[in-house]
Amino acid sequence: MRLEIICTGDEVLTGKTMNTNFSYMSQKLSDVGLSVRWETTVGDDRESLLQAFQLASQRADAVIVNGGLGPTIDDLSQEVAAQAAGVELVLNDEWLTRMEDFFRRRSRVMPPNNKKQAMLPTTAEVIDNPIGTACGFALDIGKARFFFTPGVPRELRRMLEEQIIPRLLAKSGLQTIIHLKRFHSYGLGESHVDSLLTGVEALVPDGSVKLGFRAHYPQLETKLTARGADMDDLRRKLEVVEGEIRKRLGNFILGEDDQTLEGVVLAELAGRQATLSIVEMFTGGQISARIAPLPGAEAIFRRGIVARDLAEVCAAVGLEGAASEGEFTPQTAEAVARAAIRHTSATHALAVLIDLDQGADRIEFGGTICLAIAAAGKVESRRSRILGGREWVRLGAVELGLDCLRRHLQGLPVYERTDFEKA
Repeated sequence: MRLEIICTGDEVLTGKTMNTNFSYMSQKLSDVGLSVRWETTVGDDRESLLQAFQLASQRADAVIVNGGLGPTIDDLSQEVAAQAAGVELVLNDEWLTRMEDFFRRRSRVMPPNNKKQAMLPTTAEVIDNPIGTACGFALDIGKARFFFTPGVPRELRRMLEEQIIPRLLAKSGLQTIIHLKRFHSYGLGESHVDSLLTGVEALVPDGSVKLGFRAHYPQLETKLTARGADMDDLRRKLEVVEGEIRKRLGNFILGEDDQTLEGVVLAELAGRQATLSIVEMFTGGQISARIAPLPGAEAIFRRGIVARDLAEVCAAVGLEGAASEGEFTPQTAEAVARAAIRHTSATHALAVLIDLDQGADRIEFGGTICLAIAAAGKVESRRSRILGGREWVRLGAVELGLDCLRRHLQGLPVYERTDFEKA
């Protein structure tokens, strides 16, 4: 089935807004075996939109249009869709009532211009939006089935996953029993993992299990897309492949499916009824920011200490004078982690100290990372060197610190060389 995605909006066309909706939709469609043939970005112009709809209606079997369903004058999707389909716009009373209830539940009066969102082409099929006022809809234009979706990411994602993808699968005639298995890893590059997993697809000879990757430094997502007659069939096919992936990637797998690194760390601490304090340099508090907002963190996250100067870090945990020489060593990180436990009364402490290179940002720019984890009178530490520019160092240090904490909590070696470290 030939698919096209049309993204609308001047802010997307000019680059003022990053078009993350397209990448999300394309990935989700690919995960279920549906590939996108064309992507078109169009500004808020009636003639341009009409031409885009007409062209897509001639070459695609299905089209997803994203954006243009809002209440303002530059939201044109309903109007142009009706024009392209050769039908009238009419008021959908049921959706109007839904919108009025939406505002009433929030103790607000619906502005008059929101009524525009309930104007739909006469031949449209309503696609529910349970978390917003933009009414999704579908209709035929030419030979293609068009699906109109809101630009708000959380509204789009729910509509796509719950309603549009099932409709597309039914239209395509593909098997609808599809399962996506995901493994998240830190420390191995995409090409390295690809070579490590050579031959795993062949463990299912009928070709119904496909291997794929999505690299988003510092993590890598390894994906298995499987098709089968039913869930039992899928489980049988995936069991041997999943086991082989776990075996080959080993300790580098930090989580699976919807698990996150910070969620795994928090769950390990919660299982011990433990508490955590974090000391970090240069990261801007991003390690703490990954843990502190999670549900349940209020009982675990004790304190985050953020500084750019080693002497300030030491003073904050009661080690005044201990770093007067500015020494960045694993032993210094160990001393800071131990002091953080004493200073905050946490059961566990993570200290991530970073000594940045001097000079302008460049590809050779790097940082030396000394980190330590203290708990129950014991401490583990490691040293790492990361190159690639300031942001690359910052992202790598955040991930390295959290992953070493995960490894410590799971009884795994804190030190295993990663692909992102300088030899």
